[in-house]
Amino acid sequence: MKHFLMKRRYFEHGTYSTLHRQDGSQVCCIAERPMLNNQPSKSCIVEGTYTLFPHTSPRFGKCYALEEKTLGVTRTGPSLRTHILMHKANSPQDLEGCLAPGVDFGFVHGEWAVVNSTAAFNLLMKELGGKSAQLTIVKD
Repeated sequence: MKHFLMKRRYFEHGTYSTLHRQDGSQVCCIAERPMLNNQPSKSCIVEGTYTLFPHTSPRFGKCYALEEKTLGVTRTGPSLRTHILMHKANSPQDLEGCLAPGVDFGFVHGEWAVVNSTAAFNLLMKELGGKSAQLTIVKD
């Protein structure tokens, strides 16, 4: 099973990370909501190790869902947080607790965001190859 490391930085307006392979090379950038005490749909998820599962969302199509029951995150519940997905988006404001991959960081509609989410998402989907993986999130 592949293992990825996400190095995160927290800001008032959002949480921004870089996603790395086991060899340390960078896969993409990630945007999330700010840390708001792990509030469902309003906050990024807490640091820790999660399993990434292939998922089909009615809204976002093929994507990946995060799960770690001990951290209160499951795909469908019951739990503190459900349906935490990695899907295409740019700004933390476009998200409801999910993670958005991007090629780089930049400004979108006057706010910090990730750019070219579609290209980064497609690269990530290819990298994951439809298989489960591990994701460890740490503060950078």
